[in-house]
Amino acid sequence: MRLALTLLLLAAAAMTPALALESAPTLSSIRVTGDSKVTTKPDRVQIDLGVTTHAMHSQEAATQNARQVDTVLAAVRKAAGPAAVLKTISYSLEPNYQYHPNGVEPTLTGYTASNVVQVTLDELAKIGDVIDSATQAGANHVQGIQFTLRDQDAVRATALREAALRARAEADVLAAALGLKVVRVLMVEEMSPRMMPVRNMMVPRAGISSAVANVATPVEAGTLDVTADVTLTVEVAPLAR
Repeated sequence: MRLALTLLLLAAAAMTPALALESAPTLSSIRVTGDSKVTTKPDRVQIDLGVTTHAMHSQEAATQNARQVDTVLAAVRKAAGPAAVLKTISYSLEPNYQYHPNGVEPTLTGYTASNVVQVTLDELAKIGDVIDSATQAGANHVQGIQFTLRDQDAVRATALREAALRARAEADVLAAALGLKVVRVLMVEEMSPRMMPVRNMMVPRAGISSAVANVATPVEAGTLDVTADVTLTVEVAPLAR
């Protein structure tokens, strides 16, 4: 008898969680997404300057390139000032071939050495002078310039805050329109704020007279857009009567 009673108690205990789960109230929720875009002016620029040289022998191409790059770097440092940061972002030394029809073996015609240096500059007024100084010193390939921000976190935080507030406001509007009220936030999902840098493609100015070459290259920084998306899942309940 005691054994049967124990088994009955165990069975009742096993059924209790299932009964509690079945009787738990179902939450009503609304899921909304808020987005934002913060527009700001850039205060930093990255300029990619390249030197490409050609020679019959690989060592000759590399040596010519190194000398030309040293001259360019000296000119850039003088124009940009001590606060600028210079670093090499790519280097290559490759053979050149002339290809022939009918499966004839290609002919080696020389070598090409290429060195690209990135200049990071916070004084945007010096952009034109830096580009002109580099090209006059021997830079024959300017890949482009990219505007960015020194403090990206502050702008990203603003974009996230605005997106979250917009999502909450939309949740309140939807709930009120349905005769409900927002009780609490159940879940927050956010996409990392995205910054869309302004990229200007530049080309070296070749064949320009010395009188015209004395005019600095004009560059407009424009603006940057930082966007963010925040999705809220909120619990809602009927308005009190």
